[in-house]
Amino acid sequence: MKRYRAAIIGLGFIGAADQVSGDALGQRVVDLDGTHLAALEGNPRVELVAGSSRDEGRRQRFQERTGCRTFADWRALLDNERLDIVSIATYAPTHAEIAVACAERGVRAVYCEKPIATRLADAERMLASCVKAGTLLVLNHNRRFNPNYRRLRDAVAAGMLGDLTSVNLQWGTGRLGNVGTHLIDAMLMLTGRTVEAVSGALDPAGKPDCRGAAFRDPGGWGLLRLEGGLMATVDAADMARLPARITLNGTLGRASTGGMDVAIEFNDGRHESWPAPNDGKSSMDRAVAEIVAWLDGTDGTPFPYAAQAAVHTLETILAFHASHERQAAWVELPFTDKARELRSG
Repeated sequence: MKRYRAAIIGLGFIGAADQVSGDALGQRVVDLDGTHLAALEGNPRVELVAGSSRDEGRRQRFQERTGCRTFADWRALLDNERLDIVSIATYAPTHAEIAVACAERGVRAVYCEKPIATRLADAERMLASCVKAGTLLVLNHNRRFNPNYRRLRDAVAAGMLGDLTSVNLQWGTGRLGNVGTHLIDAMLMLTGRTVEAVSGALDPAGKPDCRGAAFRDPGGWGLLRLEGGLMATVDAADMARLPARITLNGTLGRASTGGMDVAIEFNDGRHESWPAPNDGKSSMDRAVAEIVAWLDGTDGTPFPYAAQAAVHTLETILAFHASHERQAAWVELPFTDKARELRSG
């Protein structure tokens, strides 16, 4: 069967499973739900051929591990390689420029790290360019590809919890843009609803960002009003030590998840526990497999995760910033004023 040529732009922690980069962030590759390198190399239908990084050490380590060609400039990579799939694992402010260039050069699928961008206009530009070129844009909101989250989404839609009455989101470490994006996007998936308004306050603690002094991505607290009047609370202080958790409350019971498992408590006393999948596949492995299936295009099935959802997730995060500037006043979505110029993380 046809094999698809792939490359990675950004050969750091999650891009190339580079533990030297992980050490600088205080994180371990083994704790990740996959990496672009492992997901691409592990798929028999994908041939990883090249990578790009400004950092010479990262290029050298990547080349030693994979034997792939490397480029200091991602533009040179796109100019010199014929590619079907490009993983973008750089910092969010650069995502838009790279994704647009990929679409313009005929790359068929872009697998981009989250958040989609730091400004709404950039996210919209990415989406528009990919739509125009017929390029599949996939965001690495990994819960979208987790079997338990998909099972819970379907169960909620089928009425397992009855009518939803509220949603609670919490996580430690603050960082609305880079951590909150996962939980907010997962909430959108699980409820099947979009956010209509946000009332929020940013945490003034000023916790240093693990990426360096040039970055600031505060946590915060707030309320989200979803379609149908469903309310969600957000508790994500900078210095918090809370486990990541999404709780869906309904008239028949509640479901709670944050990692890869799910716990359900019904009002009649029944309990269910869905353990994390143990098939050895990461969510990123599953995402790449679905990208390959989409590229095959044998049955015309739409990709199961529309990139527009990632744009909406970013707009929800930016609404926290807009509301904070207005003393936590409600901010309606979509933006129609200067809030569109705000930047996150």
